[in-house]
Amino acid sequence: MINRIAFNHTIEKQRNMIRKIIPFLFALLILSSCGVGGKKEEGPKIRPAKGGVFYGGIFKINEVEDFKNLFPLSINDASSFRIAGQVYQGLLKLDQATLEVIPSLAASYTTNEDATKYTFKLHKSVKFQDDACFPDGKGRAFTAKDVKYCFDRICTASGDNVVYWLFESKVKGAKEYYESTKPGNKPISGGVEGIKIIDDYTIEIELNFPFSAFPKIIAHNGCWIFPKEAHEKYKDEMRVQMVGTGPFIRQTVKDEMVLLKRNPNYWEKDEHGNQLPYLDGIKYTFKDQKKTEFLEFNKKHLDMVWKLPVEEIQFILANRDNASSGNSSRILQEAQALAIQFYGFQTQGEIFSDKRVRQAFNYAIDREKLCTFTLQGEGRPATYGFVPPYTGYPYQNITGYEYNPSKAKSLMAEAGYSNGRNFPACTLYFNSGGSTNELLAVAIQNELKENLNIDVAIQMMKQKQLIEYFESGKADFWRAAWIADYPDPENFLNMFYGKYVPEDKTEISLVNFARYKSDAYDALYERALRETDETKRMELFAQCDQMIIDDAVVMPIYYDSYQRLIQTNIANFPINAMEYRDFTKVYFVKEKKKKVKK
Repeated sequence: MINRIAFNHTIEKQRNMIRKIIPFLFALLILSSCGVGGKKEEGPKIRPAKGGVFYGGIFKINEVEDFKNLFPLSINDASSFRIAGQVYQGLLKLDQATLEVIPSLAASYTTNEDATKYTFKLHKSVKFQDDACFPDGKGRAFTAKDVKYCFDRICTASGDNVVYWLFESKVKGAKEYYESTKPGNKPISGGVEGIKIIDDYTIEIELNFPFSAFPKIIAHNGCWIFPKEAHEKYKDEMRVQMVGTGPFIRQTVKDEMVLLKRNPNYWEKDEHGNQLPYLDGIKYTFKDQKKTEFLEFNKKHLDMVWKLPVEEIQFILANRDNASSGNSSRILQEAQALAIQFYGFQTQGEIFSDKRVRQAFNYAIDREKLCTFTLQGEGRPATYGFVPPYTGYPYQNITGYEYNPSKAKSLMAEAGYSNGRNFPACTLYFNSGGSTNELLAVAIQNELKENLNIDVAIQMMKQKQLIEYFESGKADFWRAAWIADYPDPENFLNMFYGKYVPEDKTEISLVNFARYKSDAYDALYERALRETDETKRMELFAQCDQMIIDDAVVMPIYYDSYQRLIQTNIANFPINAMEYRDFTKVYFVKEKKKKVKK
């Protein structure tokens, strides 16, 4: 058993060590930004455009997790989403600053009075990017037929489709068409009944019930548009062969690097008449250590760092006034995130089928201490529900888990595991996350040992393997995070809808990874979906949230807080609560030469 005093003493020693090396880190930062000890990184070559903006430059980003799959219907990880989102577009998208739903490929849309029918008017000037899938390699015009094809694919039973849940219960005829596309069946002629082409530039979608948040669904990556020609030519190679309508084109896609170049035929212009995008390209690398990433940023080999190394957080935040105002060698951006870090339980498995065990694990961890010491202030303890706190959602009405080791021990005893005796062998699976996830896993492993006398093994693996483990039910206990696909509690609570769980336990569960099934939850969730009064809708979702907490379906740990550092020559790149990135209007500016004191 770990002694708490000894543990706190170790933490204090670590904090003292950090304080001692801060001056050294600060000196290193100054030296690296000035180019001392090596060649100074030259800024991008930029050229002026109308309205005071600039063309040119390659924006350089690192992702600590490898991308998994860049095909819109297969995307279920953040790295893939952030890359593919620069190539593909949907009818609607999110505003990068406000996260409001705004038009994209659709010039406008309307809905009927009861929110069961949505009509989208499409832009007439859009073309797909040039690609070998088209005759002579020239991109063709985008029309309503492309929307129909892609939206029918969302409702097609195939191994490359993980987003059927978007339309499954909502769109008229989605379930019927999906069943008809299963092996051995004949697909329904005409595709999904509720998805209709009105004319070349008008598409209509009819729902089974009123659903006022449907525009947010349409902004989801699963609704991005791709050409039929590309899907038929590349098939499984759509994992890396991106063809869309967006501002950037796939140039190089390798496991260690992705390079996107400017689409010279992009359809959109800015308010000054400049053709977008401004950047010449975007380069993604995949170094898995935050320390390495941070050093590369300080050398100006990267243009941004998202999520700071744990050991740097206190120093950077202590100097936030200078960094946030730009009076520094970098700019600090911050946002309270629409994201939660949690550990999942396999509720139909042997180890965690008993609710009392899951509740005991939740009471046994000190979220406040984990955020303060282990994470050095990154994030906020998840003491409410599964949905992160945000404006308009009554999160304060939800009672989460307090730190209560005595109650945790009592629950374990009730479940037949007094003082941890006879508890089955248990492994926590997690991905590195640039070392943060490992620090957290070790700390929680220690708390479970200290408070429940349980030995939990920990195993780190690549993110794509981890996802496969918990989707297929191989993992009983795993680390996960949910970053909102769109700003709505439905996007979080949808994960626990029991009708997504396959009857066969050997089948993959693509949305409800915990395989949680509750008739009461499903009924309440369905009521919330159909509610058009926004206040009542939020109250119903909050009740769903409380049910998830009471049943201890997961172990919420902390709500993310995002910190992002960008170079001082980056313009028009606001941070938001989803780390949603749209590089269409991002550009470089000329760096001001700093005066050297004599």
